[in-house]
Amino acid sequence: MSIGNSPEDERPFEDASEEARPSIGRALRQARIARGLTVDDVSTATRVRIAIIHAIEADDFTPCGGDVYARGHIRTLARAVRLDPAPLIEQFEATHGGRPAPTPAAPLFEAERIRPERRGPNWTAAMVAAIVAVIGFVGFTAVKGDGGGTKEQVADGTTPEASTSASAVPKNDKPVDITPAPSDSAIAAAPQDKVTVQVTATDGRSWISAKDHNGRLLFDGLLKQGESKTFQDSQKVNLVLGDAGVIQLYVNGTKIDDDFRPGAVERLTYTKGDPQVG
Repeated sequence: MSIGNSPEDERPFEDASEEARPSIGRALRQARIARGLTVDDVSTATRVRIAIIHAIEADDFTPCGGDVYARGHIRTLARAVRLDPAPLIEQFEATHGGRPAPTPAAPLFEAERIRPERRGPNWTAAMVAAIVAVIGFVGFTAVKGDGGGTKEQVADGTTPEASTSASAVPKNDKPVDITPAPSDSAIAAAPQDKVTVQVTATDGRSWISAKDHNGRLLFDGLLKQGESKTFQDSQKVNLVLGDAGVIQLYVNGTKIDDDFRPGAVERLTYTKGDPQVG
């Protein structure tokens, strides 16, 4: 008779509770079914995709995209089916190697602190300085070229010499109004061998178009309130006024007193023998 344990007694002890413990996916599936929920219901409540829920219930955590996301999905699904997520997370970590070791903060901080800082050129400040310089130059040019009064663009369809003599204005050192009101004397010296038309937006703004006798476009654009433009040609000037009611006309030095209606579009032609509406 031998004294000691039999071979059967030397077998390792088996924990019946471990064998009876369901997998993570099965526990989640059983809890979902027990609460009468479908996979669609859980997906709607948790915003976890249906395919991922099916995979997790089959204990396939690959679609989760990593252990961190798998833990988050397990925790979310457990709460949706009223399970305690902590035991499931522990079970997942036991079968997947546990949580990753945290990275020490001090060495990274020291390396980051002593790393030389590289700075590139400050393009924002350079752009702002360039814009300020351009605005200052434009403003200086505008003030310098203003000449003490409202500049009028004279479009001449003939020789440059005649246009120069017609637009010559004696300099005046005394301060003058920047936007003088048009008058008969303002263009009374218009050349007799040309047709001269002055257009001023007195009561608002209006789109205008002007052409010479050859059909060449002299101006096409918006005339703001208070602005004035003068057009000259050897034979005739053709005008289109988008809002004739806000426009004051002087033709060959004479004011046109036609009662244009506000908002009315007028097509006018003036020659050397006018003023009269063409």
